[in-house]
Amino acid sequence: MFLARVEGSVVATKKDPNMSGRKLLLLRPQLVDEKDPTRFRPGVNTVVAVDSVGAGIGELVMFCQGSSARLAPGMKEAPVDAVVIGIVDTVDVLGKQIYSGKTQ
Repeated sequence: MFLARVEGSVVATKKDPNMSGRKLLLLRPQLVDEKDPTRFRPGVNTVVAVDSVGAGIGELVMFCQGSSARLAPGMKEAPVDAVVIGIVDTVDVLGKQIYSGKTQ
């Protein structure tokens, strides 16, 4: 599993029939900063993921990729490589809370 910030949405009107009706989100992975582990730093890439939990723009989410993504409910027949599987409430690193969804 990975952490990411939801940066936007993706709309594709023509797609594989098994993807019909699925909400697609644009994610930017978030990494704990090596120089300052009390904060995140954004990854350089973006990922398109199927939303299975109702996440919104600006939220911090957990997502999985690869074969694990197809284990999410309803994804077995869908050609997916990334699925949002949770909306993050808090993140603690080295005993310090570095993220709280209530303050974002």
